Amino acid sequence: MATLTVYTKPNCPLCEEAMEEIERARREIPFELVEVNILGDPETYERYRQAIPVVTLDGVEIFRYRLSCDELLKKLTA
Repeated sequence: MATLTVYTKPNCPLCEEAMEEIERARREIPFELVEVNILGDPETYERYRQAIPVVTLDGVEIFRYRLSCDELLKKLTA
């Protein structure tokens, strides 16, 4: 099963939009979802602080800032 990791932080409107699209895709294709709060680790915060949300699929970055359900489904089935 694929693992989708979302790097996010609280009160992030783009992150909330991305999570809605991710949940829509998850209803069609199952995958493991891991949410990482960048505020929990200084190194992760420095890496992503101005780029969130960042989404990786099995460790490979596939989206930054915005994504759509359709784009995500294409990546999951590629």
